[in-house]
Amino acid sequence: MKKSRFSEEQIIGCLKQAEAGMPIKELCRNGGFSDATFYKWRAKFGGMQVSEAQRLRELESENAKLKRLLAEAHLDMHALKSVLGVKR
Repeated sequence: MKKSRFSEEQIIGCLKQAEAGMPIKELCRNGGFSDATFYKWRAKFGGMQVSEAQRLRELESENAKLKRLLAEAHLDMHALKSVLGVKR
């Protein structure tokens, strides 16, 4: 997955500026990101504090690691079944 150019602090700061009343078009132009990116951030980080956003990132990376481990375990099981000639 592509790494974001913006940190959680910057993203949440932009969202707070929009909540304070700054026009979204102007905020996006000043920040150097598109309207679509802003709305994607708002859907993901809306109402969060910086510590919550960092915890979310940690949980997402942990979840990805666990999914990889599960996929490897399924591949190992499939390989053992094929070697032993066991049918599903």
